[in-house]
Amino acid sequence: MVTLQYTEHGEGLQVLHYEVGQKYEPHFDFFHNELYTKNGGQRLATLLMYLSDVEEGGKTVFPAANQNFSSVPWWDELSECGKKGLSVKPKMGDALLFWSMSPNGKLDPLSLHGSCPVIRGDKWSSTKWMPIEEFKV
Repeated sequence: MVTLQYTEHGEGLQVLHYEVGQKYEPHFDFFHNELYTKNGGQRLATLLMYLSDVEEGGKTVFPAANQNFSSVPWWDELSECGKKGLSVKPKMGDALLFWSMSPNGKLDPLSLHGSCPVIRGDKWSSTKWMPIEEFKV
């Protein structure tokens, strides 16, 4: 069992601002080589907090998630960016917690995530990454 202590097991808080047309390409929050794990080990989890509503666009997407939501009524309203895998619309005050590693310690390929372009408005979010070990600056 892994126990995280917030003050010791966390990198600095990141605040992100997306304007119209801006997006984030799908990526993993875990590290692909040992060089980057020297300050706290592999990243175990990510907490993504939405600091604003977005008028249109800006969904967080998990393209590798093997879900099929094509039968839901609002499916046709999604942009192509949000139609593959799982997508989450930003809503101020909501947060996503997702794991970069499975309980057996293997890196989780389903944690691949990105952000669809903002179509109208602004998107503000904050990210907290949680490594396995104590984070050292």
